Amino acid sequence: MEIRERILQEALNLFTQKGIKAVSMDDVAAHLGVSKKTIYKWFANKDEVVFESMQQYIQGMEGTCCQAIDTAANAMEAMFQIVEMVRGLMRQMHPSIFYDLQKYHPASWKLWQDHKNGFFLTQTKEHLQRGIKEKLFRQDIDVEILARLRLAEVELGFNSEIYPATQFDLQKVQVSLLEHFVQGLATIKGHKLINQYKQITEEE
Repeated sequence: MEIRERILQEALNLFTQKGIKAVSMDDVAAHLGVSKKTIYKWFANKDEVVFESMQQYIQGMEGTCCQAIDTAANAMEAMFQIVEMVRGLMRQMHPSIFYDLQKYHPASWKLWQDHKNGFFLTQTKEHLQRGIKEKLFRQDIDVEILARLRLAEVELGFNSEIYPATQFDLQKVQVSLLEHFVQGLATIKGHKLINQYKQITEEE
């Protein structure tokens, strides 16, 4: 792997594990076993490292999301694949990462906002419409309103004032919000599939 790609990959690993503010370029250099001068040969500053590593992270997340949706037999199966994807992503995500981006790295924060308001919003609306057509999601839902609610829920899960990291597990918060969202969408047919995927028997 080229040194530039290694720097981005290892920096991202450190950012997601410890938070962005907590990681210095000295930390990245030490982690890679190279001099800080080597890093600055490829990147002008930490802000550039954050931007490019987040750009790669978002692209990878979009690819994984598309694959989950494209390979799923129906909208509910796609939703459960996304739940598993969220579990994997959140397992290594430090709770301060959105706060750090917003406060210290505005260009990278805009990258996330563009992803959220572009790709994420479009995919969520298409997914809701698919579920309606398959009669797994209720016909009376307002797709535009609920798609935007879902976007807000993701950021809400990272809000340390509402879900302090000392009290809540980030992975559990995000999965719980997503599962609650799905339960609210589901028709009777959809709920039966939910119970089937979760292998639970629900009393009437």
